[in-house]
Amino acid sequence: MKTANPAMNQFEQQAISLGPVDQLIKDDSQRMTVNGTINKTGILLLIMTAVAAWTWQTMLNDPALGRTLMLTGMFGGLVVGLFVAFKPKFAVAGSMIYAVLQGLFVGGVSAIFEARYPGLVMQAVGLTVAVMFAMLFSYRTGLIKVTETFKKVIVFATMGIALFYLVSMVAVFGFGANVSYFNTENASLLSIGMSVFIVGIAALNLVLDFDFIERGSEQNLPKNFEWYGAFGLMVTLVWLYIELLRLLAKLRD
Repeated sequence: MKTANPAMNQFEQQAISLGPVDQLIKDDSQRMTVNGTINKTGILLLIMTAVAAWTWQTMLNDPALGRTLMLTGMFGGLVVGLFVAFKPKFAVAGSMIYAVLQGLFVGGVSAIFEARYPGLVMQAVGLTVAVMFAMLFSYRTGLIKVTETFKKVIVFATMGIALFYLVSMVAVFGFGANVSYFNTENASLLSIGMSVFIVGIAALNLVLDFDFIERGSEQNLPKNFEWYGAFGLMVTLVWLYIELLRLLAKLRD
């Protein structure tokens, strides 16, 4: 296990299996670059933002339809995300479809939080951007070193969180249970502490993502892996944003 992000985990496995890339790619323009990956990430985020804005407006005008779109985005995004994570050759189209579905989900969730906590969404967006640049600075300057021990700790922590999410989803949608962690009115120290911990793990996953993208560029992977790297980075950014929304809401209460 090299990364907690399933997309980036497959990313590394593919990099290893490709072997000496100089024998595979003759044209430098067909090699993966960091700047190319950043550009692809920007495209995916623009698609997601546009769809999120439309979903937000739909939620205001027709709450029932808005919630349907939100749930479609949540479950559809999960399915497409797992597919792309384990089938990197479909990363170009798959990542765009994923961006659309995440737009449905993020737009719906954001509208709900904003209606209850005015101004919260802009705070969460601002914090997400700030955390991303803080993690990038920490990675580039060596403040956070991506060692094997660091990777393992983040991987196992993220796996534990993923298991918690899965069990919670089964309990909520299968048995109608009320999981207190997801209740933003639960402003207990334990609930807030859990949110802070999960936000921290999501932020540290960004460091792993940066590391994989940089190493993929150094190994001269094929150009299409820019979309795959962008997809993996977007997965982490959306996760971080949603958890920041939840944390800020609890602090408001």
